[in-house]
Amino acid sequence: MTVTQDDFHAALLDPGRAIPEGLCDADAHPAGRRFNVYRNNVAVSLTEAMHQAFPVIAKLLGAQNMDGLAGLFLRRHPPSTPLMMFYGEAFPDFLAGMEQLSHLGYLPDVARLELAIRQSYHAADSTPLDPKALSIDPEALMSARLDFAPAMRLIRSPWPIHAIWRFNTEDGAPKPQPGGQDVLITRPEYDPIPQPLPPGGGDWIEALQAGATIGAAYEAAAETTPDFDLGATLALLLQGGALTSLTEEGQEHEPTRLDP
Repeated sequence: MTVTQDDFHAALLDPGRAIPEGLCDADAHPAGRRFNVYRNNVAVSLTEAMHQAFPVIAKLLGAQNMDGLAGLFLRRHPPSTPLMMFYGEAFPDFLAGMEQLSHLGYLPDVARLELAIRQSYHAADSTPLDPKALSIDPEALMSARLDFAPAMRLIRSPWPIHAIWRFNTEDGAPKPQPGGQDVLITRPEYDPIPQPLPPGGGDWIEALQAGATIGAAYEAAAETTPDFDLGATLALLLQGGALTSLTEEGQEHEPTRLDP
C-alpha cells in the first residue's frame, strides 16, 4: 500500500492517528516506534516554536494551556515553510475562533501585536526619510504623500494591547487600564519598538497607507479626534525610521504595500 503525502502529514501532526499502513523505515521494516519518535519530535519542536513566537500569550494562559493550544493549532495549520520564524501567522484568528477563550477577548489582538513585532524584526531593511525632506511649503506638504518602511506595522485594537504586552514583558510596568490602543511598531535599528499612538494617530497612518495625502489623512483623523496632534505622530514615525519617501503632488506615487 502506497502512503500518500497527505496521509503522512496528517499522521505526523496528530498523535491520535494510527501510523500510516505500509510506512517502512530504511531497512524496509514497519516504521512503528521510529515514526512515533519522529512524530513526537516534530510536535515538540512546533510547540516550542509557538511558545517562542507568542511568549505573552503563553504567559497569560500558562505553559500547559499553551501546549494544548499549540497541539490543536499545528494540526489545523501545519507549517507551509521550513522557516520557523514565520510560523504562526494564522494563530490570532485561531484564537478568535476558540469559543472556550471568548471571555478573554483581548487574546487575539495581543497575538496580532506579537506577530507584528516578529514580522517587523524579519522585514527588509530600508533607508529612512531625511526629516529635511519635510521642510517644504506647508501647502505642498499637505498635498504630499508618504511611503513607509517594510518594518513598520500598525495594530489597532479596542483593548489596551500595548499595556498588556508591556505588563507581561517589563518588570515594574503599570497594570493595564481599560481602553483601546493603536500601536505603532518601528525598527530604527535592530529590534522593533512598539509604542502606543496618540488619539487619532491610527486613523492618520491608516489613511496614509491607503494613499491619502498628508492633508487628507489629517482631515480623516480630525473627524474622529478633533484635537489630533499630527506633529506627535509624525515625530514617532521619523524617530523610528518608519518613513522612506515623500512624494509631492504631481509626482508618481503608489499606496504603500507592507510585507505580510
